[in-house]
Amino acid sequence: MKGNLLLLKGGLVAASDGIRTRDILVRDGKVAAIGTGLDIPEGTDAVEAGGLLLTQSFADIHVHFREPGFTAKETIATGSAAAARGGYDVVCAMPNLNPVPDSPETLAVEQAAIDRDAVIDVLPYCAITKGRKGLELVDIPALKDRCVAFSDDGSGVQDEAMMRRAMETAAREDVIIAAHCEDNALLKGGYIHDGRYAAAHGHRGICSESEWGQIARDLALAEETGCRYHVCHISTRESVELIRAAKARGVRVTCETGPHYLTLCEDDMLEDGRFKMNPPLRSADDREALLEGLADGTIDAIATDHAPHTAEEKSRGLKGSAMGIVGLETAFPVLYTKLVRTGRITLERLLEAMNAAPRRIFRLGGGLVEGAPADLVAIDLEHPFTIDPRSFASMGKSTPFEGWSVWGRVLLNLKNGKPVYNNLTKIC
Repeated sequence: MKGNLLLLKGGLVAASDGIRTRDILVRDGKVAAIGTGLDIPEGTDAVEAGGLLLTQSFADIHVHFREPGFTAKETIATGSAAAARGGYDVVCAMPNLNPVPDSPETLAVEQAAIDRDAVIDVLPYCAITKGRKGLELVDIPALKDRCVAFSDDGSGVQDEAMMRRAMETAAREDVIIAAHCEDNALLKGGYIHDGRYAAAHGHRGICSESEWGQIARDLALAEETGCRYHVCHISTRESVELIRAAKARGVRVTCETGPHYLTLCEDDMLEDGRFKMNPPLRSADDREALLEGLADGTIDAIATDHAPHTAEEKSRGLKGSAMGIVGLETAFPVLYTKLVRTGRITLERLLEAMNAAPRRIFRLGGGLVEGAPADLVAIDLEHPFTIDPRSFASMGKSTPFEGWSVWGRVLLNLKNGKPVYNNLTKIC
């Protein structure tokens, strides 16, 4: 952009009052006007946006940027650039770092990197327990104004009494406990889903109960304590059913799932580390339950669980590779192609799950309305492209979506009216 004025003309604008063909005028970093036939002020960069979806930039409440401690996998700079390229303007970074952000002093190390290198808003999680070891509760009151929520992600809190204490404190302080639900006693060395593929190929399986059993425990605790409880990356039918029933009882529970769980299952797997993540890809029946839960609102949000590793760490097949795949640069096109274009959900529901719901649950603010900061994304819905990890901004290249032909390429992402990613040749 050459100046402080940008007019996006005739795009498919998704705003609070629906999706319609409209113009958006950006002035001095804010949304100055949304309407039809807007005049073009002198000195305005004007872009014909026909065929483009114009919507508020996305929010991801579950990413791993690996800094501090694991910068061979990803950094704040590369992770936030990947998020910008994927259409996000705010992400929430998980605490499995070194040092673990479990005190104001250790959190300050991560925050310094964010302040120095992030190109979008990166909001840190703090751990639930010190060192994420499950033995000692962090000082939630001292940390609550410095982080977005509390999670031991990568590890389930094994001790019920510890989780009760965490939830009681979180309820008093009005903060979220975001739980990675995994019962270590049920893992038994497994590394993919305990299902048809594992049996056919001689792999050790992870049973579904290792996830849903701990969710059942936590839902009872959340009901008891009144805590704001968020369940990370659910993958099983039973998880959906338990959360649906808890919501009907009035439990303050929300949940997320990932694009890969909605579009893949064990039947799609290959003997390749890019199909290994935690939780694992489950059965086709589990995937169908997740799709039903997304459609009916049981599943509130879609989060990528962007989890980069080095190429070497992902080159050891299903048994030996590290768990985790990247997802920020593929989430919208994969979901738009596989769920919206096929009629499983509406575009409005997808945008709700990728944006409005995570912002509401985690109190992130934002909105595509006049006078608001111009945090918006322009997406080409009309031309397919092929997912090629070599083009990723992320240092991680491992994705099960490699080679997929998809629609929904992000062309422009504005943060406070300034491009944080720009593949529109008409503006600089």
